[in-house]
Amino acid sequence: MELKTILQACDHTLLKPESTWEQIKAICDDGIKYHTASVCIPAAFVKQAKEYVGDKLKVCTVIGFPNGYSTTKIKVLETMDAVENGADEIDMVINIGWVKEGAYDKVLDEIKHVRFACPDKVLKVIIETCLLTEEEKIRMCQVVSESGADFIKTSTGFSTGGATREDVALFKKYVKPGLGIKAAGGIANLKDAEDFLALGATRLGTSRLVKIAKEQGA
Repeated sequence: MELKTILQACDHTLLKPESTWEQIKAICDDGIKYHTASVCIPAAFVKQAKEYVGDKLKVCTVIGFPNGYSTTKIKVLETMDAVENGADEIDMVINIGWVKEGAYDKVLDEIKHVRFACPDKVLKVIIETCLLTEEEKIRMCQVVSESGADFIKTSTGFSTGGATREDVALFKKYVKPGLGIKAAGGIANLKDAEDFLALGATRLGTSRLVKIAKEQGA
């Protein structure tokens, strides 16, 4: 698979708490240069980044990140604020405790509320696979499929593990046709990226692929 094709599926990501505008600006420059799908950045930088990139690059941000236990009202307000500031894509974290309680109706309702707050934007739902059982992952595939979201996403990259090949294959098996799959967390090299895309992922959340492109002089 061509590196160019892989980069076009990449949400070039910088979500470290110590991130500065100069660092955000640099990944925006990289995103434009390497034609990534988006840059995924902290909400505090969305307005500045969107003003900087204009229509040259999609700007993605995260909601309820990384733990997912904000109230639904706060997640909705975060989403509305991000959209007002120019976000093109929203990656929200589910309430994992509700999944552990089997309260899937509450999880579904929350995703629908966030969906309502960004009706014309791309919505990705992070289920944090490393914290879920296989049965819980399957149920969440069904919930996200019903929710109106555009993508199901494996991981925040800030918990005990990231994307695995097994989880992406499970998503592909159980989500409705046409629902996007985003693998994120721990994508270390081009082999990882190629494998995830071959298994059914349509987006990759990582900062490493652009670094590889730079090293290769692409």
